[in-house]
Amino acid sequence: MPRLANLAGDAPAASIIVLPADRLRGELRLPGDKSISHRALMLALLAEGESRIEGAGDGADIRSTAAVAAALGATVSRVGGDGSNVDYLISSPGDAGLRSPAAVLDCGNSGTSLRLFAGILAGLPLTAVLDGDASLRRRPVARIIEPLRAMGATLEAHDHDSLPPVTVIGRRPLRPIDWATPVPSAQVKSAILLAGLRADGTTRVRERVATRDHSERMLRARGVAVRSFPEGAAGAVIEIDGGTAVQAMDERVPGDPSAAAFWLVAAAAHPDAELVIRRAGVNPTRRAVIDLLARMGAQIEERPIGEEREGEPGLSSDHVGEPVADLIARSSELRAIDIGPADVAAAIDEIPILCLAATQARGRTTIRGAGELRHKESDRLAGIAAGLGALGAQVEVDGDDLTIDGPVRLTGAPTDSLDDHRLAMTFAIAGLIAAGRTSVGHPASVSISYPAFFTDLERIRA
Repeated sequence: MPRLANLAGDAPAASIIVLPADRLRGELRLPGDKSISHRALMLALLAEGESRIEGAGDGADIRSTAAVAAALGATVSRVGGDGSNVDYLISSPGDAGLRSPAAVLDCGNSGTSLRLFAGILAGLPLTAVLDGDASLRRRPVARIIEPLRAMGATLEAHDHDSLPPVTVIGRRPLRPIDWATPVPSAQVKSAILLAGLRADGTTRVRERVATRDHSERMLRARGVAVRSFPEGAAGAVIEIDGGTAVQAMDERVPGDPSAAAFWLVAAAAHPDAELVIRRAGVNPTRRAVIDLLARMGAQIEERPIGEEREGEPGLSSDHVGEPVADLIARSSELRAIDIGPADVAAAIDEIPILCLAATQARGRTTIRGAGELRHKESDRLAGIAAGLGALGAQVEVDGDDLTIDGPVRLTGAPTDSLDDHRLAMTFAIAGLIAAGRTSVGHPASVSISYPAFFTDLERIRA
């Protein structure tokens, strides 16, 4: 059983011990989708009037976004919650009534907060500084500075405009641009689209590989004209017309598919498992991890949720245009696959846990074009190789590519999450199937996205 000192009000534990589980059974209700929760708060800030958000994730990253929204002039109230999720009521004067903040805007560990708020601030006649913790200060920002400057905003950052903090001096109206993103990034695309709200004309973003489309869906739901067109084999062009007001609305947030991925792999890799994951978001641009696991042979049953289910309200897809389903995952015989750059872009947050699945798959799994993982909360390529290697996995990193040979019988050992929530959860899931004691270093990082993770992990032991 994990040692859960850090979940009981004590000082954060330096490590947590996870022992193997004989069986895995149970139902899991996920934290609200992190990407959607961020965007719901930001769009509520831009919309004049009241917006209610039900079931938002309650991790530290989402709290950072809520705090920044309040600092810019919205009234942000927590009106309910259960430890993993929270309901928000936001009352905003709309973008015309927002104010320059009195202090630096603290984005904590959240790259999404910093990059998307930079896009919002670029189109407002305000001055603000976006900053964060030591980890966030190591994450690159040049990719948002360049297009936002091209639109007419003034942005300055440290180390030759490459690292936070970022000072933004906005202007209105901005110039529309036609911008090709050199590296697939939903955050960069979203920052440009949010700035495009206040551009004098149509702004276009061109992607070589289409990325998650929550911003487009949620803007359309709020009355903003956003158009998407395919380009090339896997790319897309997204257009937004400036000058349209964002409308206030109420919505419910689906369960986070990135959080679901940990339990899907736990069930598929464990020899005696059946887990039911309730109300997971299955957006076509976010479900890549489900489809990749299916290609690996994982038994995942998908039950779409409609508008209403007998005995409980359904999670409507009307409000944010997001499909939702219950997922049932069972023990599986996994096989190796090739995961290419387009797959990596579509499942960028799930690559660490997919690497764990690959250690239990028959054959050699290759993951190509994963360099973006070096610029997350940690160098995830190095962290994955070190942590899984310590457990006995055969993982090799060559530039931006990984190869993983399996299946391998994992053996418990000390691992270091590098204060990265996705690595901490990956190594904890590994502990459920490894022989002996697995130690997960810096486990408190799970609070970034999934505060109840270790509680849920303990609860599914049969």
